[in-house]
Amino acid sequence: MSRSEAVIRLLIVDDHPVVRDGLSSMFARDPEFEVVGEAGDGAEAVRLADALRPDVILMDLRMPGLDGVSATRELAGGGARVLVLTTYDTDSHVLPAIEAGATGYLLKDAPRDELLQAVRATARGEAVLAPSAAALLMSRVRSSASGPLSQRELEVLQLVAAGATNREAAAKLFVTEATVKSHLLNIYGKLGVGDRAAAVTEAFNRGLLIPRPPS
Repeated sequence: MSRSEAVIRLLIVDDHPVVRDGLSSMFARDPEFEVVGEAGDGAEAVRLADALRPDVILMDLRMPGLDGVSATRELAGGGARVLVLTTYDTDSHVLPAIEAGATGYLLKDAPRDELLQAVRATARGEAVLAPSAAALLMSRVRSSASGPLSQRELEVLQLVAAGATNREAAAKLFVTEATVKSHLLNIYGKLGVGDRAAAVTEAFNRGLLIPRPPS
């Protein structure tokens, strides 16, 4: 495989120059990666991402000006793959970042090999979650399982039943694709199902959705 085929182009976003330098040096030691740019805040990250089109954006959360969650929302809306790299793993940080569209969420104390693997997975579009972040998301799904579907969850389910993809549902509801996925997770938990088709079937069985009369 040639370098042009294998290389993963990175944009590193962090307000601490020492952190950016350390990450750049680490990735520079591996020919599989190329750091094409660095940004010190979210606004600069958005500008550079638009100009450089990196494969993966490593995003800090706590930054002056445009923070990491806001930048992630703007970048993910344009199709960018964002891997959050932060020191924070509380629900007030994890959930907003995932809902903003982050492909993955990793902590800065992750071992080097784990970070490299996470970047590779993010470049492929695969979700990557630190264990603590995954536990928070699972807890959220479980805690929502006992309640009724919200109005927005019903709207998502109606669109899914009509054949809409996650992207199409997101466009119709003016939210991110990640937000639709989050709603679907909640729906699965509340209905006790594991996929879209089962959710639609169960919703019809419970009378939450009304079959359309034949035209």
